[in-house]
Amino acid sequence: MADPSSYRPKPGQIPDSPGVYRFRDEHRRVIYVGKAKSLRQRLANYFQDLAGLHPRTRTMVTTAASVEWTVVSTEVEALQLEYSWIKEYDPRFNVKYRDDKSYPYLAVTMNEEFPRVQVMRGHKKKGVRYFGPYAHAWAIRDTVDLLLRVFPVRTCSAGVFKNASRTGRPCLLGYIGKCSAPCVGRISPDDHWELADEFCDFMTGRTGTYIRRLEKQMTEAAEEMEYERAARLRDDIGALKKAMEKNAVVLADATDADLIAVAEDELEAAVQIFHVRGGRVRGQRGWVTDKVEEITTGALVEHALQQLYGEETGDAVPKEVLVPALPDPLEPVQEWLTARRGSNVSLRIPQRGDKRALMETVERNAQQSLVLHKTKRASDLTTRSRALEEIAEALDLDSAPLRIECYDISHLQGDDVVASMVVFEDGLARKSEYRRFEIKGRVGDTQVWHGEGQDDVRSMHEVISRRFRRYLADKERTGEWVDGNPDNPGTSENPDATADAPIASSLTEDDGRPKRFAYPPQLVVVDGGQPQVAAAKRALDELGIDDIAVCGLAKRLEEVWLPDDDDPVVLPRTSEGLYLLQRVRDEAHRFAITYQRTKRAKRFRAGPLDDVPGLGDARKQALVKHFGSMKRLRSATIDQICEVPGIGRKTAETILAAFAGAAPPAPAVNTATGEIMDEEESGTTSGSAGEPVAAGSPEDRRGQET
Repeated sequence: MADPSSYRPKPGQIPDSPGVYRFRDEHRRVIYVGKAKSLRQRLANYFQDLAGLHPRTRTMVTTAASVEWTVVSTEVEALQLEYSWIKEYDPRFNVKYRDDKSYPYLAVTMNEEFPRVQVMRGHKKKGVRYFGPYAHAWAIRDTVDLLLRVFPVRTCSAGVFKNASRTGRPCLLGYIGKCSAPCVGRISPDDHWELADEFCDFMTGRTGTYIRRLEKQMTEAAEEMEYERAARLRDDIGALKKAMEKNAVVLADATDADLIAVAEDELEAAVQIFHVRGGRVRGQRGWVTDKVEEITTGALVEHALQQLYGEETGDAVPKEVLVPALPDPLEPVQEWLTARRGSNVSLRIPQRGDKRALMETVERNAQQSLVLHKTKRASDLTTRSRALEEIAEALDLDSAPLRIECYDISHLQGDDVVASMVVFEDGLARKSEYRRFEIKGRVGDTQVWHGEGQDDVRSMHEVISRRFRRYLADKERTGEWVDGNPDNPGTSENPDATADAPIASSLTEDDGRPKRFAYPPQLVVVDGGQPQVAAAKRALDELGIDDIAVCGLAKRLEEVWLPDDDDPVVLPRTSEGLYLLQRVRDEAHRFAITYQRTKRAKRFRAGPLDDVPGLGDARKQALVKHFGSMKRLRSATIDQICEVPGIGRKTAETILAAFAGAAPPAPAVNTATGEIMDEEESGTTSGSAGEPVAAGSPEDRRGQET
């Protein structure tokens, strides 16, 4: 590991001008390439105190042994040179997109004497016209089969073409009219080339010209009573229209555009591109990349543009490129795209209308692509085994942690404090073992704090204590835990059952053994840093448990904290172990916040009727329906309430008593005008409470929950 100060350039050596820089390791291999508007300012950022650098950047500068730079005239030149060097050197610390599949293209070999239509994959060749990419090769063949009726271009291989020329007999397509048979001289090279050029024009979206021309020819043939020719032209028109229908119109103004969407998390990013030509989606492709460096969405978009258009010119670069975030700075990228196309290119974020709607579709595809990539990665047994081994090595464990439990605390500004516990066994989630906790501010029968406020540390201590007190108790006697939907652990017999309240259950595993929760994990992971880890460790020590490892994963820099260690364990960026810990942590966060939102929603829906014993949902709804609003129900007499079917006098008295003891409802506010509305205007006539939520209520503070 090198000290960056050992190769830091002397003051004044670095020019204050645009350029591209390269970091090299001790073996002179290029490990990072970057560009800058000012080389002096950018490179100075790499040579600050290591503690202030992002962990990924810190790893890069300590791996490097030298830095060099090249001065250019403009930022556009810097962009071009950066792309060239990244392609040439393939630096390990740069963002590198990789295709999640080898997409097929419809290619027309215009560089040959007799152009050929075919399916092509891989690198693009000079002189070949490409259309797509398509998701499946069969989609290309279906389209070509329809178009060959009108544009009978050669599709055979070189060997078949030579054999037909030698024998003087065309292939089957030549006999059935789907090939003009240039192999036997039925069409001249120039005429065949023009036919292929018309095929390309049709594929680029200029469809109206050919359809109108064929319709005119069909009309003329009918007028001349050449009905067979007219029927053939009619079928040709139908084939063209059917080929066009395979790509539905998504943009009504016949736009030529590429739409780029990005889905990302801390470790990876997925990019999806839709190619729209003539208002129709003509192709789709996607990439996945590891986020090796600290990078923004705009920078991810810039790298995607470099890879997408780095070798393209002319019409291959569309007039519009729609993106989710703009590169910073925007002007050099836009100038570079304009130079590649030869005319102005608009690079912008769609705000409304059809383009915004289509961008949302592309974004959903990007999200699905990222989820699919992670699913494939997580389902690989070898990868999971390697991840567990890396965790064991990094945390100095005796063996791989086959069972991992992760805990997270969730609340909304100190209200509705809850916790979650998720379980991963052999690297896979075991949702049947998930548990959730209401924070009570106690451990056992001892009240240790009031249970309110934003104190994640004491909450974590309580949760760990409660879980492992049950573990110690279940070691001495056989017990069965609440089971059911992991998002709803309670049962109909005991809906308030929580993780530390076991009940008898007859549910069994597939092999007939009863479900048990009496065995410990090898590793406890908490969502947080040193304070949360110390609280979890203290809870285990108080219970006399010393054979369970504890660690914490902090969100900000993805550091792994161990008890009694002042410095975190920083796992490598490409570590499968780090990826597994992040998945465990994110799942615990999801499970906790889902439970917290459910509790909050239930609290906001609560009202005086909920305090009436024996009054179920059916009779609550009957009351509200009978009186029309909660306001009228409050002002009703006992005799009027007794008129509701199923409501007796005693229940009516209890209802009025509940209303008398309840706090007055907050006024409903029209958020558009600020006007305080009467309750009947607010439409509060359903639900068990019927209490309107005032403006500025906690319901409006969802973004502040943790």
